[in-house]
Amino acid sequence: MDNRRLTLLGRLAVVACVPYLTLKLLWVLGFDLGVLDTHRLGRAAWVTANVVTFLLDAVAAVVAHTLTRPAGLRAPAWLLALPLWMASGLLIPLMTGLAGGSVTALVTGATNPLSTGGFLAPWVFGVVYGGFTVEAVTLLGAFVLYAHQRWGALLRRPLHALPDTGTRALQRIFVLPAAVLLAALGTVHVLWGAGSTPGVAAADAAARTVLSAASEWAAGLLSLAGAAGLLLLVLPGPLSGLRVRTPLFLAWCGSAAAFACGGCLWLGQAVTDGLSPGAAAVPEGLPGLVGALELCAGLVVLCAGSFALCELTAATRATPASVGGHAAPPTARAREHSAFRASRPAARECASADDR
Repeated sequence: MDNRRLTLLGRLAVVACVPYLTLKLLWVLGFDLGVLDTHRLGRAAWVTANVVTFLLDAVAAVVAHTLTRPAGLRAPAWLLALPLWMASGLLIPLMTGLAGGSVTALVTGATNPLSTGGFLAPWVFGVVYGGFTVEAVTLLGAFVLYAHQRWGALLRRPLHALPDTGTRALQRIFVLPAAVLLAALGTVHVLWGAGSTPGVAAADAAARTVLSAASEWAAGLLSLAGAAGLLLLVLPGPLSGLRVRTPLFLAWCGSAAAFACGGCLWLGQAVTDGLSPGAAAVPEGLPGLVGALELCAGLVVLCAGSFALCELTAATRATPASVGGHAAPPTARAREHSAFRASRPAARECASADDR
């Protein structure tokens, strides 16, 4: 049943990528379909941005297809986990911010910038964000099923039953400051979403919309959830009976959102500044500092999580090999295989000359 669901979700994710990829390809080729203001960006910047986003969604489609194949379970873990971590960090904040902002605009009567049609036609947002919504549900849902197939024994364990990998203390040295940093950055985002303007330029504060406020709320709450998940993983305390999958899910989503939507955006702006002096793409003051710190926190969590996953999966495989210091009894499959191998010489001895 899980295999059928995984295949269905993976194929739906691939199909959900098609409209976005088609639109991006048309824009790269010079067909400005749905673009109302073709002079807002230079041609080189427009093509570069569309090529990069086309490649990102193409990678998501390839990963979704790989999840549905038997070879996906034999692929190196980092080859799938890294792009899916990035996809989680891009899709989850986008969907939560979009949903929250749209509902708020509908309830309060505030202007929804997606319906104004200043730069792109409104139908473009429907195609793009509709595809992203389906992609987020199907791609991330497929990954959940895949993760339980590949690492289910680890994910279902309670926190107190995690094996001591020998570097647990070293992980705490790096993860605890990252958790505190994520909590502080999440608090700043929540304050900005609530309308506070400390460290925000006057022009940026005046340009705020209902969608930008909802995006700040989403970024802040995800960072706070990520900090809570990291703290539970390294210092479970009275909640040590929780299964690993719960705090790991929080840490995964929160750290990915901070890295992808905060840190990588800041990094792209910094590269733009470096390539085009005077562009002033990086926000000044506190917003720029927040982006740089989100990049650092995401990298620390990524490195620590990679090492921890490798050690824990190796320890989980090794645990059944011994029980109480003694070799564990062989499984039924192992006994059957051993008996089959032992019977082969006897069968050869009993074979007649004619049979040979």
